[in-house]
Amino acid sequence: MTDLLDAQGVCVRYGGVRALNNLDLTLHRGETVGLVGPNGAGKTTLFDVVSGHRRADSGRIALEGQDITKRSAVWRARHGMRRTFQRQQVFGGLTVEDNVLTALEWKTVRGGFVVDLLRLPVGRGLHRSHRAAVDEALELCGIADVRREYAAALPIGLTRMVELARATVFGPRVLLLDEPTSGLDAAEVERLSRTIARVREHHDCGVLLVEHDIGFVMKHSDRVVVLRLGEKLSEGTPDEVRADQAVREAYLG
Repeated sequence: MTDLLDAQGVCVRYGGVRALNNLDLTLHRGETVGLVGPNGAGKTTLFDVVSGHRRADSGRIALEGQDITKRSAVWRARHGMRRTFQRQQVFGGLTVEDNVLTALEWKTVRGGFVVDLLRLPVGRGLHRSHRAAVDEALELCGIADVRREYAAALPIGLTRMVELARATVFGPRVLLLDEPTSGLDAAEVERLSRTIARVREHHDCGVLLVEHDIGFVMKHSDRVVVLRLGEKLSEGTPDEVRADQAVREAYLG
């Protein structure tokens, strides 16, 4: 079976320092893989390489068997590799539904302005399909009731849901979540975990999760990868990683 995501031999150097050293990572459809490790372990660098925001010095990235190593972050996003970031990134002056709609604006027809101006059928059909996709994403993420609210007025918990809806509005294949619980209280974390599970099941996508909250990672991951100084220290189920003495000594304590 072809892996949904397959990273092989990834190396990234900053001067004489190796941020990632010959790292391998796989992700299967319908699976959640958690990345953990101390600061400087290489988690964010690996995320940047996988999502296309940074070019690796060597190694190969494949999406369902297709080599995407040299593809841009925009190309990867348009082909189903979606990412959220640790810092909130919403358009405060737009409503919730318009924030989500921005993720579909690239899917326009040729001559888009003329099509809109003349209200041609193809333009109306595309507009309806976009709105239907937004409606589905808002319902799936539980924020349909605040669709008319401006994003700037939302508390951080709902802002995270807007970001998640925007990342998943157009059929994600791989969902990369960077510190999604950052700044959330316990109730918001629980809501987020339920929403991620719904999104993964609905879209049958794979989820790659970077998170400092070890309890959250262990609870919601099928596999956990532990990094240390740019190398893989351990990999396995949460129970296997917990039982790994090298992990306990190096990180979990």
